[in-house]
Amino acid sequence: MDDKVELLRAIPLFADLDDRSLQAVAVLAHEVAFKAGEVLMLEGETGDTFEVIVEGTVRIDRGDRAVRSMTAGGFIGEIALLERRARTASVTCVTDVRALEIRAHEFERLMDTLPAVHRRIRATVDRRERGRDWDAL
Repeated sequence: MDDKVELLRAIPLFADLDDRSLQAVAVLAHEVAFKAGEVLMLEGETGDTFEVIVEGTVRIDRGDRAVRSMTAGGFIGEIALLERRARTASVTCVTDVRALEIRAHEFERLMDTLPAVHRRIRATVDRRERGRDWDAL
């Protein structure tokens, strides 16, 4: 558990949380690994997980267009869970990826109990929905 707390502390989304809050997130997050080439999310599918990248690189595609790469500290899957709608992009591992995964029902608990994290994720969703984040490449 302490290792997971240290991983979370290194991620900007969670970096300024107190120890108790980090422990709460660590309980909800599950360590997962994906291989290079593996598709993590498909545009149009129902979203059921939120992923925080710990190591590795993913590519995000909308339609037939690559819109962004994301590395350690980045997170994906939040739009479908927060907005309760289909995935807005596909995500494929460029390299092997290690991530912390939070499932939909746990994500809701996270949003309810940690307002600071909820605000940061909401702000990111708003930026991505307006296209500012996707066009950063």
